[in-house]
Amino acid sequence: MANYGNELVGTSPAVEALRRLVERIGGSPTRTVLIYGETGVGKGLVARMIHQMSSRANRDFVDINCAALPANLMESELFGHEKGAFTGAIDRKMGLVEAADHGSVFLDEIRELDLTLQAKLLTLLDTQQFRRVGAVKPVKVDVRFIAATNKVLLSEVTSGRFREDLYYRLQVVAVNLPALRERGEDVLTLARHFIARFNKTYGRTMRGLTPETEQIFLRYAWPGNVRELENLLERIFILEDEDMILPRHLPDRILRSVSGQSDPIAAAPLMRSEDYHVATDSFQRAMIGQAMSQANGNPQEAAKALGLSRHALRHQMIKLGLLKS
Repeated sequence: MANYGNELVGTSPAVEALRRLVERIGGSPTRTVLIYGETGVGKGLVARMIHQMSSRANRDFVDINCAALPANLMESELFGHEKGAFTGAIDRKMGLVEAADHGSVFLDEIRELDLTLQAKLLTLLDTQQFRRVGAVKPVKVDVRFIAATNKVLLSEVTSGRFREDLYYRLQVVAVNLPALRERGEDVLTLARHFIARFNKTYGRTMRGLTPETEQIFLRYAWPGNVRELENLLERIFILEDEDMILPRHLPDRILRSVSGQSDPIAAAPLMRSEDYHVATDSFQRAMIGQAMSQANGNPQEAAKALGLSRHALRHQMIKLGLLKS
């Protein structure tokens, strides 16, 4: 999670709209929320905000990384186990889902969850019940599940790596987090926020960015998003002594990236036709995936947003392997 406090920092229209959406979701009774966003945009932060704005705020918020453990250990971690359920199970263990009763569970990197566990999660979402490993009787819980992914889940469904029924069950309410490069001058607001925080942490009096550095920050694409910005500034606090952040304090990769933006076509190597088609297909998949997400899986609405007929969208999805004919 991008560690910039317990609220969204920024004044861009994208962030203002996101604040309103998070507040609306937090106050609703929905039991499932799906958060989309690139690595480092703050999906964990938004999940915690949804919890804090809900009637569950005084109960536990349990953060689970679905990629952290292999499937056999993850099942016990999620649902717990009975004594003697397997070798080494010398006592009954409460799982994280049970520990979050009347609170919220955040399932980060939901795409990485094993298909067998996806089926058990679907049953839990539908019934609000689960069985500990080795148990006979089910345990009933009242939990809100907030899942997050940096993948286009519809593509994962098509490839067989994610259950279609679970996808639609989670997709009841979808939140799309904007990338930092889409947030305009929020990058400077965030930089000032981090500088103030690191001044306290490191006992410094850093005054901020020079105008030249500000221009670089505004032009850079920030592929690692808020997390990349935060880590960069902390590195500068550790390694540099000046009271302003200068262009020479920035990594070469950032300076090269920005200097190459004046004429990216000329600077690029000659592209082969197969490269062009691969890149085009990849872009179209991403656009369709985003449109479907924003339309909560409704093909009619997604087609309208893309300026296509429903028939044309279906044809394109079949062509790109996103839908079976």
